[in-house]
Amino acid sequence: MSAPTGPVTLTVVVPCYNSAGYMRRCVESLLAASGPDVEVVLVDDGSQDGTGRIADAYAARYPGRVRAVHKENGGHGSTINVGLQLARGRYFKVVDSDDWVDVEAFTRLVSTLRRFGEQDADVDMVLSNFVYEKEGRRTTRTVRFRRALPRDEVFGWDQVGRLRKTQYFLMHAIVYRTGLLREVGLHLPEHTFYVDNIFAYMPLPAVRRMYYLDVDLYRYYIGRAGQSVAEQVMIGRLDQQLRVNRMMMEHVARTVPPDHPAYGYMTHYLEIVCAVSSTLLLRSGTDAAIATKEAMWRGIREEDELLHRRLRRSTLGTLTNLPGRHGRRVTLAAYRAAQWRVGFN
Repeated sequence: MSAPTGPVTLTVVVPCYNSAGYMRRCVESLLAASGPDVEVVLVDDGSQDGTGRIADAYAARYPGRVRAVHKENGGHGSTINVGLQLARGRYFKVVDSDDWVDVEAFTRLVSTLRRFGEQDADVDMVLSNFVYEKEGRRTTRTVRFRRALPRDEVFGWDQVGRLRKTQYFLMHAIVYRTGLLREVGLHLPEHTFYVDNIFAYMPLPAVRRMYYLDVDLYRYYIGRAGQSVAEQVMIGRLDQQLRVNRMMMEHVARTVPPDHPAYGYMTHYLEIVCAVSSTLLLRSGTDAAIATKEAMWRGIREEDELLHRRLRRSTLGTLTNLPGRHGRRVTLAAYRAAQWRVGFN
């Protein structure tokens, strides 16, 4: 396989596990808008269908632009770890194999990243919008940041405005500078779901310079049967959701002082994740799950009293900790309303 002849602007890692039925849409959207300075790394995570053959076919058809990597199954985090080890690009993005990108928006993203490279601009994180593509739903919902972030300029944390509870920088919104990820030693847990939150969260204290590209880039597909973000699947994997929740909490409590410029946003993100964990435990409907929820919040208080106070007194912290059976019913009613509005499973 030939290597690119010039500098690589962007590495896009596509984690693939039994993705033969849908990965082509993802890969084709990336190839339609990129040139020789964008590499697509297809990481086959021990698939048992035709995923590996499809990846090899793309690598053979697009030498130097597409790389196929085959490994034993290790989970989503392990594919990103491998992709980061192999990345040749100045910038780094993850696009899951059941999602895709808007071609015009991706073209603008790559052009922007090229400009940063030409100017030798040390922009650590580039943000863009993402769209929830719900199976069977005619309308889509887009998460944009135009009221909270400056556009068309490099900015810092002090210029990040107020974000709504539905707005946070998921993996889908982020492009990181590859060197920053390596500087912070990012390594995601293996055999663990929901580590995309860790990817989007752990490097933030090291981010100094950001840029917001106001395009609807990432198409986040939800609704496929058995998908990891489906409610019943998440309830069945609550131990992993709670593990990620705790890792995020410990990271900010132990390494990010309250006067750090990223602290406000990181507590905002953690508030949302804690609300998801709490609500799913309530949806489980068992005494054991309710006890686990109480233990989760108790663990936050024991780790960091100030952080616990901020989270519990927040809007979502209050809503997900209403007392008694009536309070739990109110929480779940609000959750169902959010389900309908957003369209998640």
